[in-house]
Amino acid sequence: MPSLVIQTSFLGDTILSTPLIAALAHAGPVDVVVTPLGATILRGNPAVRELVVYDKRGVDAGLRGIRRLARRLRAGGYDAAYLAQGSLRSAVLARAAHIGRRVGFDTSAGRALYTERVHYRRDAHHAERLWRLAAGDDAPSPEAATLRPHLYPGDTERAAVDALLAELPDGGPLVAVAPGSIWGTKRWPHVAALVSALEEVRFVVIGSAEDAAHAETLASAGPGRVLDATGRLSLLASAEMIRRCAVLVANDSAPTHLASGVGTPTLTIFGPTVPAFGFGPLAPHSEAIGVEGLACRPCHPHGPRECPLGHFACMRTLEPSRVAARVRNLLSTYPAP
Repeated sequence: MPSLVIQTSFLGDTILSTPLIAALAHAGPVDVVVTPLGATILRGNPAVRELVVYDKRGVDAGLRGIRRLARRLRAGGYDAAYLAQGSLRSAVLARAAHIGRRVGFDTSAGRALYTERVHYRRDAHHAERLWRLAAGDDAPSPEAATLRPHLYPGDTERAAVDALLAELPDGGPLVAVAPGSIWGTKRWPHVAALVSALEEVRFVVIGSAEDAAHAETLASAGPGRVLDATGRLSLLASAEMIRRCAVLVANDSAPTHLASGVGTPTLTIFGPTVPAFGFGPLAPHSEAIGVEGLACRPCHPHGPRECPLGHFACMRTLEPSRVAARVRNLLSTYPAP
């Protein structure tokens, strides 16, 4: 019988759900309830039979939207629902869809409506936490390859990247940088200095149209060797662009998980958050960097809009020379094929 995964959280969580989806697909068809944005990143995934779009903040908002989607899901005859997004709303949706087996975390807001609760392992990577919804608490620790997310850019995405890369002259290694984040304190402020320091490197700037100002600053720091891809690529095409790069330098944000999904070594910069929260890079040869020894770090599970103490030392004092040295080491140790 088919299974249903409900994942309507952040983009990174959606990407990190792909190992769970792959595990369930070994037993039968898997459908996934996702946001409109999440649907764009899971498109083409061979483990997914159907993407069920749930626009919870748009046309499907409120109880009316839950009832409408629940009626649609009842026809699916699902054996179980896996609540990868643990809100009460998601639990109500699964219950209203008459799915008898509902599996979620023991810490989730909707846990009272679950029929099975899996321990939320705070010391594990989130990809493993999600995978254990299918594997169970007692399953042995999985191999790293089992937990690696997978994304599947197609011909359209490859063509879009080809067209953009034609704008960049040939030269040194290509490094992707993703300077943005929806969380203000996750943005490392010295990316331009990094571009200036790595004179032998060509850069492509990954991000939405809202990151265009960052791209202009970086282009000024590295004239003739910075390609602005902000707002010019879909999410899957951005993943394809990252796949073409030797390294990605990113904040603790969605591009890190895009890189994990296509296997590009990543240097993730952590400021108010830390890798121990379970959202570090999973691509082979990836690393994390941050300012150690700060009593105030970590200060928030996601990253506050502003530094609670006003000094922003966790990001401000991370020197560009340290980051540049780590990038050079990755480039020399694991050169792009």
